Amino acid sequence: MTTTVVVAILAAVALAAVAGWLMTRHSGSLKQVAPGPGESAGADSADLGLSSTGPTVVHFSAPWCGPCDRVRRVVGQVCDNMGDVAHVEVDIDANPAAARRFSVLSLPTTLIFDVDGRQRFRVSGVPKPADLRSALEPLLA
Repeated sequence: MTTTVVVAILAAVALAAVAGWLMTRHSGSLKQVAPGPGESAGADSADLGLSSTGPTVVHFSAPWCGPCDRVRRVVGQVCDNMGDVAHVEVDIDANPAAARRFSVLSLPTTLIFDVDGRQRFRVSGVPKPADLRSALEPLLA
């Protein structure tokens, strides 16, 4: 192999690594969701089975989704240690309408709703337990 070919291959690998990092750098990061103008509490979330006594963590998954198992464990662990926090899992194969309504474009996607049924946070990918706790604690007050 010539030096030019080796340099071209190394450059392509480096470019692919940078592109991959750019595409996934926000995966697992919680984003606060601002309510839309005139949005009524719980209007779109009535059929999700949200808790009426505290916040609810809803995560969209599918049986074929490998990372969804990790989300299930993380969310379950956090919710079990936080009293009035409920956990709902929505299978997008069984409920594609809910996935469309909440613009779920990739799996896993996790949403956090307050006690009034308003979506407050959203995360694509596997959330960090500390980030989930930080988002949920103010909603318990």
